[in-house]
Amino acid sequence: MKQNLLILLILFSFSLVKAQNNQLSGVITDQRGRLIPFASIFKVNTNIGTSANSEGVFKLSLPLGEHQIIATAIGFKPKTVSIVFSKSDSIIIQLEEETYTLQEVIIGNNREDPAYAIIREAIKKRPYYLEQSSPYTANVYIKGLQRMLKAPKKFLGVNIDELSQDMGLDSNRTGIIYLSESESKISVSPPKDFKEEMISSKVSGNNQAFSFNRTSDLQLNFYENYQQIIEGLSTRPFVSPIADNALAYYQYKYLGSSEENGLIINKIRVIPKRKAEPLYRGDIYIVEDAWRIHSVNLVLDKETNINFIDSLNVKQLFIPIDQDVWLPSNVQLDFMVGLLGFQVSGYFTAVYQNYELVNDFDKKAFKEVLRIGKDVNEKEADYWAAVRPVPLTEEESKDYVFKDSIQRRNNSKAYLDSLDRKNNRFKPISFLVNGYNYRNRYKKETFRLGSPLRSLLFNSVEGLATNYNLVYSKQIDSTLNKYLTLSGYIRYGFKNEHLNANLIAVIPVKNHTFYLSGGSDVVDLNDRGSLPVLFNTVSTLFMGENYQKLYEKTFASAQWRYTLPGNVNVDAGFEWANRHSLSNSTNYTFADKNNLTSNNPFNPNMDVPLFEDNSATKFNVGVSYNFSNRYESYPSGKRYLPSKYPLLSLRYTQGLHNALGSDVNYNLLAASIYKSGASLGMYGSISYAVYAGKFLNNKKLFYPDFRHFNGNQLPFVDQKLNTFLNLDYYHYSTKTKYIEAHTEYNMSGILTSKVPLLRKLKLEEIVGLHYLYTPELKQYGELHLGFQWKILRVIYAHSISDQSILNKTNTIRVGIKLF
Repeated sequence: MKQNLLILLILFSFSLVKAQNNQLSGVITDQRGRLIPFASIFKVNTNIGTSANSEGVFKLSLPLGEHQIIATAIGFKPKTVSIVFSKSDSIIIQLEEETYTLQEVIIGNNREDPAYAIIREAIKKRPYYLEQSSPYTANVYIKGLQRMLKAPKKFLGVNIDELSQDMGLDSNRTGIIYLSESESKISVSPPKDFKEEMISSKVSGNNQAFSFNRTSDLQLNFYENYQQIIEGLSTRPFVSPIADNALAYYQYKYLGSSEENGLIINKIRVIPKRKAEPLYRGDIYIVEDAWRIHSVNLVLDKETNINFIDSLNVKQLFIPIDQDVWLPSNVQLDFMVGLLGFQVSGYFTAVYQNYELVNDFDKKAFKEVLRIGKDVNEKEADYWAAVRPVPLTEEESKDYVFKDSIQRRNNSKAYLDSLDRKNNRFKPISFLVNGYNYRNRYKKETFRLGSPLRSLLFNSVEGLATNYNLVYSKQIDSTLNKYLTLSGYIRYGFKNEHLNANLIAVIPVKNHTFYLSGGSDVVDLNDRGSLPVLFNTVSTLFMGENYQKLYEKTFASAQWRYTLPGNVNVDAGFEWANRHSLSNSTNYTFADKNNLTSNNPFNPNMDVPLFEDNSATKFNVGVSYNFSNRYESYPSGKRYLPSKYPLLSLRYTQGLHNALGSDVNYNLLAASIYKSGASLGMYGSISYAVYAGKFLNNKKLFYPDFRHFNGNQLPFVDQKLNTFLNLDYYHYSTKTKYIEAHTEYNMSGILTSKVPLLRKLKLEEIVGLHYLYTPELKQYGELHLGFQWKILRVIYAHSISDQSILNKTNTIRVGIKLF
């Protein structure tokens, strides 16, 4: 009774709207009156269609007169109803649960389940359906919603109760935390070419934002062997139930068949063969004889070893566009997340409308993958009421109204000033640990004082020192999201009683960026920054090993960067510097034995200068290209998408003799090839880098001008792709020529996922090779093997060299990803 009353109230509320919009409104229920969310509703033999909302309510724009309407949902029999539509009509469509009839098939101990024969036929037809669809355009409406189901009262000292009020949550800290809508026009030329133009976008509580809704994120094509659903969800792509090699990953069970519009639809249960593999479980529906996908209802969960969410339910329903072309009518992703006392559920649902098959597209049109114009978030409520195919629920309507009022309040100068007064209060303990932020939201500027404790460091040159940071930032272009940033460092060594200070300015001008800096600083002799300051502090104080060697420079520099049409990046820079060699000022450590060496890496027992004081004026110019001609257009500008090809770079550096008193005279030409995380599908990913260079002229240069390499001598390492795990930081730098190569293969859990005790750890197996040649070092190589878990890795490294002192070195390293 309550259910029927609810349906009548819903129908009545929509009858007030449809009289103005010529929209048929209705409710989709099952035979017991229970609402069916997100059902599809179409006018028969047309592309006119819509989807019900989460409460089973729908609106369908129709001309007045006679129509046949078909409603369908996964797990229910489609139902066709005939109506004579007038402005006062509201309807209830009841769907009957689908019954799948098991054919008379005897499955004995030696008999194969009939599902396998159906799946084999679908696998055979997979390449055909992947390629056969004609090019088409369509309109796509997407709604995204996330709901807080549970939250603690406090988290890490933050009052969640207070925060939840500003988010529009109720007294129990539950409710909608994100609501957005978008409509786009897509152009598709199967199998790969795709373009989306966002027509309108709406985010509850933020009329300046663009929704996260992207049709490309919901374009899940199960005719492809693998699906990359959400970046970071898995280290490997997910295997389609009808992939070429699907029988090696899945078991199948035949659940029966049903008839729909003269077609036989087979329901097949999909069962992963192994846990912790990127595999779906659930149901796939295959059309008899045509062997095409009718629909899917598949789940990814913790047994799949997915990251950052607990479960993801993928639903997809196809409709015939013409005799041999079936395309999605709606796609839905439902997810659940639970972490640290928070529990969130949500969904993204996409409704495809107005399909139009076309003969062909200009391939150049697909270089622009996404376009979001400046005015897409400026549509008014009346516009959305007219075009929105999925009605808002009462809760969603209230969320828009409430959060719009919050936004108006939040954007007022009085509120922003009051918020700043509260947040800008100076707290001594917080300042010591985390620093202090002073923010003026109305003027869109921020001033930050760094943490005094985090600025502390220790080395043998300065003893205990501070490298204190201050930053000022102001937004100068809200449309392009451009910021003017000024930052400075004040460095003081308490033992050598020496003060250094420098200033850095980042200035965006249209599509150009200028970097200006100057002052004095204490810097590493190795300009590759191979030894992080934190690691050197720990090594010096606790291990008695002062590996980092430093010098002082007074400098002024300027750098310019710009992206040319075609995604060619160019930059040029100029630097003048006075450079001074430094000596140790302390032998203090916490270690029992004092092993501190001098600040000269080539004369560790005598603190003599590595180089004489000198001036250096240098000019450099570089160009890089990553072969990517596909891009997304935003109001803030273009963003080129990653390419499957490597980044190629070429750089020329000139040491300008006698310019501004410069003592150096050299030319260096360097080239590189770099690619990170190139996907190998189910077999993980590979990264590689090759660097080569030659000093065309080395008449006069000093050690800081040498080509340096990223070495390591500590048990723990901030390992990057170009890190040598056993190479000395300074001894093998060169002023002649070099070839440097690195590669790392991440197996993404291919082996560890098959070991029950290791599955939950989500360990990734890694194998790396490293090579270096210089005339001084000759041949040097490394092999490393290990496991990675999040930001940590444990690695066994073996190195071999033409030099006997480096020959066959074996070490264990602990990798820590600092950034």
